[in-house]
Amino acid sequence: SVNLVFVLLCPSLCGRQQRSGTRNSRWCSFSPCLSTEDYCAVHMVSFGSRALPLRRPKEHSATEQILISWENNTYNKDQRKKRMGRRATKRGARSDGVHTAKDGSTSLPNEMLKGQKFSKKQDATLPQTSFVRKQLDPETVKYFSEIANLFESGEMDLEEQSVICGNALEETRGKEVELAIDHIISHTLQKLLEGCDVYHLCSFLQSCANNFSHIATDRCGSHVAETALKSLAIYLQDRDFHSLIKDTMTSICKAIVVKPVEVMCNCYGSHVLRSLLCLCKGVPLDSEFHAAKSSTILVRRLNLRDDKGTAKSLLQTHEGFPDLLKFLVLEILKHSKTEIAILQVDHYSSLVLQTALKLLAGHERDLLSIIPVILSCKVEISGEGSSILITEVQNIRDLVKENAFSHLMEIILEVAPRMLYDEIFVKVFGDSLFEIACHQSANFVVQALISHARSQSQMDKIWEELGPKFKDLLEAGRSGVIASMIAASQRLHTHEHKCSKALAAAVCSANESPKCIVPRILFLESYVFSEDKSNWCWMSNTKMHVMGSLILQSIFKYPCEYIQPFINSITSMENTHVLETAKDASGARVLEAFLSSAVSDKQKKKLITKLENHFGELSLHPSGSFTVEKCFSAGDVPLREAIVSGLLSVQKELSKTKQGPVLLKNLDVEGYARRPEQWRLRQKSKLSVYKEFLAEFTEEPEPYKMKRFLPDNSRKATQQSDINKMRQEIDVSLASFSVREPSSEKRVQGNTLMNEHKRHKGNNDSSWHDNAAAGKEKKRNRKGDSEKSSQKKLKT
Repeated sequence: SVNLVFVLLCPSLCGRQQRSGTRNSRWCSFSPCLSTEDYCAVHMVSFGSRALPLRRPKEHSATEQILISWENNTYNKDQRKKRMGRRATKRGARSDGVHTAKDGSTSLPNEMLKGQKFSKKQDATLPQTSFVRKQLDPETVKYFSEIANLFESGEMDLEEQSVICGNALEETRGKEVELAIDHIISHTLQKLLEGCDVYHLCSFLQSCANNFSHIATDRCGSHVAETALKSLAIYLQDRDFHSLIKDTMTSICKAIVVKPVEVMCNCYGSHVLRSLLCLCKGVPLDSEFHAAKSSTILVRRLNLRDDKGTAKSLLQTHEGFPDLLKFLVLEILKHSKTEIAILQVDHYSSLVLQTALKLLAGHERDLLSIIPVILSCKVEISGEGSSILITEVQNIRDLVKENAFSHLMEIILEVAPRMLYDEIFVKVFGDSLFEIACHQSANFVVQALISHARSQSQMDKIWEELGPKFKDLLEAGRSGVIASMIAASQRLHTHEHKCSKALAAAVCSANESPKCIVPRILFLESYVFSEDKSNWCWMSNTKMHVMGSLILQSIFKYPCEYIQPFINSITSMENTHVLETAKDASGARVLEAFLSSAVSDKQKKKLITKLENHFGELSLHPSGSFTVEKCFSAGDVPLREAIVSGLLSVQKELSKTKQGPVLLKNLDVEGYARRPEQWRLRQKSKLSVYKEFLAEFTEEPEPYKMKRFLPDNSRKATQQSDINKMRQEIDVSLASFSVREPSSEKRVQGNTLMNEHKRHKGNNDSSWHDNAAAGKEKKRNRKGDSEKSSQKKLKT
């Protein structure tokens, strides 16, 4: 009875916790304290005719109503602050804007009172569909409680589990929604959907297809819906079930597109709908299409990711249903045209539209019909191209300043067909680049615009408006725009020298020494916002600026003749400063980029010697270990020996770290400890073979002016990666050869025994000598042929 009263008085504790945007918070620790009889009694009392309703309307005071209204209005903004990082939360205030006094009383800010009418008006525009929840009879509750106990006991084998799950799902017919949104039974239902066969799974989904939207928008039912979709994805790997699953998914899609705005604008429904889109495409439900990390987007935007990593993440697990994907996206937009203004600024609907656009990338005809609807503008397509009506341009400029739409616009610029991108570039961003780039949300759209520039004329226009204002952009805190410009100029091979000079001038005045350029960019935020910039000094024990590190990484991809001030600056840093840089996660990547660049070996060695006697210390550091390996690859034999000697002194401690065993193996520290002379010979052989290989198979670099304007994006990036792979292959082959090769002493003994044997035999074995000579000649011929063929293969 105590449990029963507690459940009725605290219904929020009996279910799952409210999930604010995230979908992994689960809670079901209260259910074990209730017996089956008590649990049935809870449902009987809570759904009886004289029972207290679990979700009865509550009367609120005027202050509480304003709080609830303000919370609904600012909910999406709070989520953006937590997840997107585009607005900083004010100190001393709660995320909902309510200030708490020392005595525990709360005061409302003026913004709440002013925005009360607006929030009510906004809520009124959202369509609401009433749904009557049916009662669950006690027998059903008791049955599924017994099923839950059976799962917890662990007494079922796989064969029994499939049969029991199938039989239990048959009992859900007509009660799918009530069971799916139940706080406790929904957990059991998820286990049933994971353990049943494909026929019972599809039967369950087809039975509840008409009410799938209600399940998806419930905080408990959304987990059930996603579990069902994940089970479908597993069965889609078998082609025999494709037609059955396609029919099931078609019925779900037809039910969702009737009123899609309710699902898209719901934090739970948005998540389920994105999973459904990924399932139609055939990609994993947890891929970057569903929700890409901001770091992943930034690395790709700045040309810092290998193409293979991107291609691997885009692999399809099954063929998918492309026709169903197009149907779902087009019908969603068709039935929400009148409410497109809501979808543009809503955070959760923006995520759905982003996923749809990314999944349709490359389908230009579909994108030309979808993107204009999202932008709520008219696009006239003719034989010469497309055009956007001027009347809608200002509306788009205002929308890019909204958090939700700014993310959506980034994806539009990424996937837009060439002619549509050109039209957006000219009409929307033509003369407003700097103004938009200074906005706290819209500047990300400018970064995407620059990163996806298609031609030299577009880069000329970008440079004309933003090039002379590098210093203003840094002072406005928009270093990401500068990083995008540097990466785009490096990708298109234009304005590289101008970007380099402008960046150096932005952090170093004409009367200052260029030695301060790299240190100031490493601590970019600290330098830019310092009151006395002329007396700024190195910030010890301070984390280095991430965006400043990314800018320097892109700078060191430029040709050496364009970045001499940066080269002189990094090689002139003090030894202690270089060591601190190597220990910092962001700074270490700058050193690695410098050592991997086309800078001369002399300049690289000048930097590496500043770390002398600290290689053992650095190797124990997670980020410093990568720098040690880069120093080893860029150094000569004496320098490599000094590095390995430093690692040998901390070999025992290094082997216990996460990165230690790999580093010790790559640098062959154990081989150096056993036989130093042979280790030196191997390193000399590797370096000589590598230099001969480069001289034989790499072409002389053409004059920079003779390069094509629009090169193959993979040409420059893959050349360095191919050389690194060739170096690894050479190292492996030489290492294996050295293992099989006998020692020099044994070779001398073998030659001496052979000579003695020949002298004993004398002229009596002249025929044997003739046969041996003929055999040697054949071996030489075969060896020469094999060398020629191998050279042809390597050239190819």
